[in-house]
Amino acid sequence: MLYRKDPEGLLAIAQPAHAWVSGQLARAWGNEYFGNLAPREDVCMGAEQHDIGWFSWEKMPTFNPKTGLPHSFTELPRKIHIDIWSGAARLAIALGRYPALLASLHGTRLYEHYDATHDSPEDAQLVQKFLVREQAFQKELIATLRNDPDYAAYTTPEAIARNQQLVAIWDGLSLILCMRLLKERLVEKVPTANGETTLKLTPLNGDPTRVSVNPWPFAKETVTLVCEGRYLSETFADEETMRNAIAIAPWTTIKTHLSPE
Repeated sequence: MLYRKDPEGLLAIAQPAHAWVSGQLARAWGNEYFGNLAPREDVCMGAEQHDIGWFSWEKMPTFNPKTGLPHSFTELPRKIHIDIWSGAARLAIALGRYPALLASLHGTRLYEHYDATHDSPEDAQLVQKFLVREQAFQKELIATLRNDPDYAAYTTPEAIARNQQLVAIWDGLSLILCMRLLKERLVEKVPTANGETTLKLTPLNGDPTRVSVNPWPFAKETVTLVCEGRYLSETFADEETMRNAIAIAPWTTIKTHLSPE
């Protein structure tokens, strides 16, 4: 779960809803400068479902007593976070091997530079076991994809690295936009057709629902992104009260309009 501070109140956005925005970015992505996606539908599905492991947690979010709210995605206890990501790729495999590979790679990317300094030995061990399991799973998927003539061309280290980076970029862009962009932001290491570039995001006239993107990475002249969230009007004393309140919290639709600079 992530939070957006709107003038109307605190808006809670589920991780799969944020991932849906990532998928919308992916489906709009691509032009002469930024290149195309390949395999396009698989990569778009991988972006859209990269947070598939969060579905069960979002139905029964855990309580953060320090805030009186559900844990945000940055606050989760290590074990819960590892459990979520341990199940993600196994769920995504039902959609296909390449989306599952991208979901798994996204999960391990989160722990590539893991620093155990502030974790218990038990949590550090959980992370290492997670990485070993996921890396073995990834090798198995890549091996089967390389033996498939429909996918072999997309399993080179370069192709996989590019698609993994694109999913990470769309994830980051979605987070920035969903959490309400109020000032200029730079997004670095964005793959292009022949290298990398940096995107500049600017809220037009300070309006977070209208954002310019430069250079323009999309095929259309403008792009509108949509997702939904629920307003939380108070903090809570316990988990049960919190869950009951979220179930009846009012919905709202969030639209963000992107345009060239």
